[in-house]
Amino acid sequence: MKYEFNRIERKWQDRWAKENCYHAETGGDKPKFYALVEFPYPSGQGLHVGHARPYTAMDVVARKRRMDGYNVLFPMGYDAFGLPTENYAIKNHIHPAKVTHDNIANFTKQLKMLGYSFDWDRVVDTTDPKYYKWTQWIFLQLFKKGLAYKTSMPVNWCTSCKCVLANEEVVNGVCERCGSEVIRKEKSQWMLKITEYAQRLIDDLDQVDFIERVKIQQKNWIGRSTGAEVTFPTTQGDDLVIYTTRPDTLFGATYMVLSPEHPYIARWKNAIGNWDQVTAYVEAAARKSDFERTELAKEKTGVKLEGVAGINPVNGKKIPIFISDYVLVSYGTGAIMAVPAHDDRDWEFAKKFGCEIIEVVQGGDIEKAAFTLKDDTGIMVNSDFLNGLTVKEAIPVMKKWLEEKGIGHEKVNYKLRDWVFSRQRYWGEPIPLVHCDKCGWVPLPEEQLPLLLPEVSSYEPTDNGESPLATMTDWVNTTCPCCGGPAQRETDTMPQWAGSSWYFLRYMDPHNDKALASQEALRYWGQVDWYNGGMEHTTLHLLYSRFWHKFLYDLGVVPYAEPYHKRTSHGMILGEGGEKMSKSRGNVVNPNDVVAQYGADTMRMYIMFIGDFEKAAAWSDNAVKGCKRFLDRIWNLAEQVTPAEAYGKENEALLHKTIKKVSDDIENMKFNTAIAALMTLTNQFYDKGVNQAEFRTMLQLLSPFAPHMADELWERFGWEGMASTSAWPAYDESKTVASEVTIAVQVGGKLKTTVTVATDSDQDAVLAAVTAEAKIAKLMEGKELVKVIHVPNKLVNLILKPKA
Repeated sequence: MKYEFNRIERKWQDRWAKENCYHAETGGDKPKFYALVEFPYPSGQGLHVGHARPYTAMDVVARKRRMDGYNVLFPMGYDAFGLPTENYAIKNHIHPAKVTHDNIANFTKQLKMLGYSFDWDRVVDTTDPKYYKWTQWIFLQLFKKGLAYKTSMPVNWCTSCKCVLANEEVVNGVCERCGSEVIRKEKSQWMLKITEYAQRLIDDLDQVDFIERVKIQQKNWIGRSTGAEVTFPTTQGDDLVIYTTRPDTLFGATYMVLSPEHPYIARWKNAIGNWDQVTAYVEAAARKSDFERTELAKEKTGVKLEGVAGINPVNGKKIPIFISDYVLVSYGTGAIMAVPAHDDRDWEFAKKFGCEIIEVVQGGDIEKAAFTLKDDTGIMVNSDFLNGLTVKEAIPVMKKWLEEKGIGHEKVNYKLRDWVFSRQRYWGEPIPLVHCDKCGWVPLPEEQLPLLLPEVSSYEPTDNGESPLATMTDWVNTTCPCCGGPAQRETDTMPQWAGSSWYFLRYMDPHNDKALASQEALRYWGQVDWYNGGMEHTTLHLLYSRFWHKFLYDLGVVPYAEPYHKRTSHGMILGEGGEKMSKSRGNVVNPNDVVAQYGADTMRMYIMFIGDFEKAAAWSDNAVKGCKRFLDRIWNLAEQVTPAEAYGKENEALLHKTIKKVSDDIENMKFNTAIAALMTLTNQFYDKGVNQAEFRTMLQLLSPFAPHMADELWERFGWEGMASTSAWPAYDESKTVASEVTIAVQVGGKLKTTVTVATDSDQDAVLAAVTAEAKIAKLMEGKELVKVIHVPNKLVNLILKPKA
């Protein structure tokens, strides 16, 4: 009987769709389970094996949970707004809506090809006006609550894409998407006050079951620190406010550094004696990305402001002020104090520019390098009233002194910046605001949503960096909803992150036209029970979606403060040899090719067997063939199955052990070892034989991994329903250990035979069984038993010597 995987897989995919096997019903008596994978960006390249790893993993989990008796919501959708589609549309003169439609159709075909058990009735597409109506609605609520605001700020500007990039979209100084140079540019941008939620985003990590490295990345990105804000007077009469985590080192502050964008620089133009040098440096800094500017290994550059100085508030000393590009105006106050004796970067800068270095914590050679004491036991020196105190003692003393003098106060600071929420591009959600000279920024009435993205003749970004929508005067010019006077629509669009920040909620009730989801659906499905996604999205999507969800919780829209109960992450799939897959290397694996040659079940099986799910793993064509051979063995084993309705004695223990192993391994995402257990079971069936009851259980355990084969063989045996909809097999803990065990019998350390004894037999029982063996009895003739070495359930070694 030949394993015709192509025919079999098409048959069962059609059958599952016809019978709507994976439909999730809101409500009912079954316990609910919401399994989620990050929805893909439907690019022209189609599905790749990097998608297949997390999708297959969560499909395995979802399939098992259905068999466990859960009402499972396992949805899929498309994150379809964004730059790649727009850039492709510009290059090929195809409307991005058409590009998106075609890409989604291709992705859907590929996902169905792999047999994923998604509820296809719940598909969402972020470019669908019925969806982005609610993205716009959420934005309006943020605006009305003061959490969306517009401000002018320096941004990362891609010289090719001609749009603003988030810091995370700039890699090694170039655009992550197109590889072009990124410069700094002043732009008016819509911002979201995610910083208002910074502490809650940290604290509430205690409420969720995220793997530790995800929690660590979230906390590091938010970057909470406790220190002091201190006011430094200047010779120009203006005060500079700095933030420091080490106020105990103020007596060692010997110079200050401002960001090149600091507003005081322009204010001090007439006082700065080297203005030309300063402006040249400011212009050069504007051409660098934040990454380039803050890279620790780069050479320190800067310009001293001639004619202006700062004043150290703790001792009244004048100290020089520099501008340097390693200080960002977007972080802290855009000004820092420098303590070169105790900070490596400050020390390098001070040595280069000849600044004074004063040791204030005893313990290093400041002429050779700065040193930073990592504990609180260092003793303060050269610090007036702090002398002799430990660092731990000095910090609160200095904070109190600053408070009493009115020149500083304790401050909690975060590295997290407000979210830049506008793009000067076409392919994104229109921002539903208008600007009126009389009323300012005014939201559209909610009943006018969605504000549709209009048709444009050209998607090219404008030369001045404005959105292509800015040229559409008929669309731009409108009336103010507040006063009825003339107004202009906002022409910026939302970033791709907008639609992905709440999509998991829409899955709960995707066709609702009255709300983003009904309260009934939101209460029933509640938190996402298990969310798997890439580590690369830990600091952006995960943070943004948690922020939006918390905001909706505060509005009373959703019933939980955290959107996801559990979050796991997967490792990358690398090319053969361990290199990253890329077109240039010619090592990209197309899932279509694998399925055509070996079948979807082989692809699924291999992608789960490839290695530790959380770690990167290299693709191997030979290992794919190995998984195909394993499935062939199961297929051929079906012809050897004997009739029986109960487990046989020889296989019973291993079956119970395998059920337990596979059950636990799926829940712990140890898919490779679960498959290894199935391979071991298959080997035993070939060795010991297999009956129908045993083979039935095996197909149930196989079903989450290779559902097409499992359902086909299930049907061929005439069993009711399908393997994929049957109940997950139970195991008896007491039967996971065999009642009998075969142990090795050695004489003088050399293997002579084996015997079968009761599991956990004591030494006397084992010795009785061994000495009853004819071969051993013969060897013992004329010999004296000197010693017995017994390793329970493993071996027994008899030490003999001739009788005297």
